[in-house]
Amino acid sequence: MRRGFDTDEYKARLTRAQTAMAEAGLGALLLTTEPEVRYFTGFLTRFWESPSRPWYLVVPAFGDPIAVIPSIGAALMGQTWISDIRTWAAPNPTDDGVTLLADTLRQIGGPVGVPSGAETVLRMPLADFDRMKTLAEVGFCGDAGIVAALRAVKSEAEIAKIRHICGISGRAFARVPEIAGVGVPLSRVFRDFQRLLLEEGADWVPYLAGGAGPFGYEDVISPARDAPLRAGDMLMLDTGAVWDGYFCDFDRNFAIGPVNDACVEAHERLLEAANAGLKAAQPGALACDVFAAMAALVGAGETAGRLGHGLGMQLTEGLSLTKHDQTILRPGMVITLEPGLELRPGQWLVHEENIVIREGGAEKLSDWAQKLPQV
Repeated sequence: MRRGFDTDEYKARLTRAQTAMAEAGLGALLLTTEPEVRYFTGFLTRFWESPSRPWYLVVPAFGDPIAVIPSIGAALMGQTWISDIRTWAAPNPTDDGVTLLADTLRQIGGPVGVPSGAETVLRMPLADFDRMKTLAEVGFCGDAGIVAALRAVKSEAEIAKIRHICGISGRAFARVPEIAGVGVPLSRVFRDFQRLLLEEGADWVPYLAGGAGPFGYEDVISPARDAPLRAGDMLMLDTGAVWDGYFCDFDRNFAIGPVNDACVEAHERLLEAANAGLKAAQPGALACDVFAAMAALVGAGETAGRLGHGLGMQLTEGLSLTKHDQTILRPGMVITLEPGLELRPGQWLVHEENIVIREGGAEKLSDWAQKLPQV
C-alpha cells in the first residue's frame, strides 16, 4: 500500500474548494488545524501534539495554497507539493506569525472564510486573531461549510487508506486470544492490543477504549482498569488506529469463557442491527434513516444517542447517525455503524463497523464480525 497521494489528488481538492469559494463569494480560506492543513497539503507530522506554535494555511480563490508556518516546519512542508512557504522563527511571544499572516491575507484579499461549523476550532490565540484581523484589513466570515463538505466525500485513494487500516486492525483483533483470558488485567490487555496493532502495521494508536463485565460494560470511553478479567465476562475493545494519517474506528466483543445467554443473544441482535444499517445506508438516504433502521432493532427508539458517525482523517468527523441529523448520504462518504444495547441498568454491549457509501449499496471496510468469539 503506497503512502501519500499524487499531486493530482491535492489539485483536485483545491479545484473543488475554489469552485465552492467562487459560489460563496470568498477571496480566501484560512485554515489552522491539523486535518485542514493536511487535507490540502499532505503535511503529516505528529508535531501538532506540541501546542507551542500556531500553523496556518491560506487557500486563495485563485492559485495554489500558501503555507504560513513556523520555520521548524519548513523542511517537511517543502517535501509536499506546496511551493509558497512563508516562515517565522517561533515561538515569538511578541509576534507569533501574526504580521506575516496578516500581510499574506491582505495580499490575497477577502472576504476570508474560516471554518466555523460543528467540530471546528480556531487554533490560534484569540488576541492574535483579533490583531491579525486589524492588520489584514480584510473581512472575515464563516467558510460556508466548504471544508467540511469536501472532507465528507472521500476519494478512492482516501478510501483505500481507510480500508488498509481496517485490515490491519482486523488482523490485530484476530490475535486477541493471544493476550486476553481469565486473570489477565484489562490494563494489560489494552497495552498488548496496542502492541498487536503496531505489529500488524498501524503507524500509531491514538484511541483505544473498552470494558469488561458479566453483562457488558458501563461505558465505551473509559481507560482500562487493573482489575483482572473473570470467567463469564464480556470484553470489548474499540480502536481508532491510524495508517498514513487515516483512521479506522470499530470494535469487537469477546466472551471470556462461556457467558450468559443474554449476552450471546444481545450480540446477535447487534450484528443484525449493523446489517440493517448497512442496508439502509444508500445514496440519497438521510443519516437519520440509518439511525432509525438500527434503533428499531436495538430497542432504542427515540431515546437513543448517536449510533454512528463520519470517519476519515479524524476518528469522528462530519455527520452523526441520530434522529436529528438530516445529512444526505453521498457516494464516497465513510461512516461507522455503532448500535448498542442496554442489558441491565448501566450495563451495555456496543458493536461497531466501518462502511463506505456506494452507488450500488454500502461497501464493508471492516472485516464484518460474525458470531461471538470466545477466548
